[in-house]
Amino acid sequence: MKTARQAERERRYRRRLQLGTTLALAAAGVLAVMVMGVVPGRGANGVSAAGTPSATTQVRAADSAEARPGATSASPTTTGTPSPTAAATTHSARPSAKSTPHSRRTTSTAAAPAGRIRPNTTYTGVATAYEAGDGNGACLFGPSADLMIAAMNTTDYETARACGAYVLVHAANGASVTVRITNECPLPCAPGQLDLSQQAFAKLADLKVGRLPITWQLVSPSTVGTMSIRYKTGSSPYWCGIQVIGHRNPVARLEVRTSGGWRQLPRTDYNYFISADGAGCGGSIRVTDVYGQQLTVSGIALRPDVAQATQVQFARH
Repeated sequence: MKTARQAERERRYRRRLQLGTTLALAAAGVLAVMVMGVVPGRGANGVSAAGTPSATTQVRAADSAEARPGATSASPTTTGTPSPTAAATTHSARPSAKSTPHSRRTTSTAAAPAGRIRPNTTYTGVATAYEAGDGNGACLFGPSADLMIAAMNTTDYETARACGAYVLVHAANGASVTVRITNECPLPCAPGQLDLSQQAFAKLADLKVGRLPITWQLVSPSTVGTMSIRYKTGSSPYWCGIQVIGHRNPVARLEVRTSGGWRQLPRTDYNYFISADGAGCGGSIRVTDVYGQQLTVSGIALRPDVAQATQVQFARH
C-alpha cells in the first residue's frame, strides 16, 4: 500500500513528463518553420529571393555610382569638399535638406580638364593698372571684399574660364602679390598680360611705372571659405544660368543631373553656365576644377539672383 509521500512523488513525476513532452513538440514545430524559411531560391509569398534586389542593395548601388566621377545614376546622391549636397555630394556630414543644401565631395580619377591656365606652369607678361571701382567685372561676381584683384587678357580669359582663379604675381624687383581674377582685359591686352587694380599694382611698383614685366602662376590659397551657387536673373524650369562663386580653384566644367544622366553645360563669357532648354534647372549640380576634382551639390533652390551657400570647397594644391 502506497504511502501519501510516494503518491505525491508519482504525481510530480507525471506532471514533469507531460510538461517535457509539450516543450519537445513545440520546439519541433519551430524547427520545422525555420527549415521551411531557408529553402534556397524562395522568398516571401513564394517569390524567388534572387529575382529583385532589396531596397538596401539599390541604395548602395546608387551611392557607388555617385562616388565614381563620370558615372551616371538615376538616383541622385550627394560630394566634399563634399559636393553646395554645396550638394554639393563626398562630398561631408549632411545638414538637413530642409534648411541647408547638403553635399559630398568626390575626387575625379580622370585627367584634369585642359585649358590655357594650368597648374604648375609659369607665365610671362606685363602688368598694367586700372581703376577697379567696387571690384565687380566681366565675371559678374559682384563687389569684391577686397581689391586685390585683376583683369585677365582676353586670350587667357578663355570665355570666363579664368574667372575666380587666384594667381601669384612676381615682379623683377622681388615684390609679389596674389590677386583674384574678376574681370577681362580686352585687346590690346596681350597673352600673359594682367591688368591689376591700382591697389594691387601698388604692391609691386609705383603706379607711375605704367607697364611692369612680371611672371605669374596659379595658386590654391588657404584663406577661402565655402562655395556658393547662384542662378541668373530670369532663370526658370525652362531656362537657367548657373554660376559658381567663391571657389578656391578655377572651375573647368559644370554639369547638371537630368533624367538621362549628367549633362555638361556650355559657359558664357559672362561666367554663367546655360541650360537653354531648362534640363537640370533646380536639380543636382556637379562642378569640376582644373585639377580634376569634382564636387556634387544638391538642395539648391531655383531662386534667381540669390547666392546660396554650400558646405563644400575644392581641396588645396
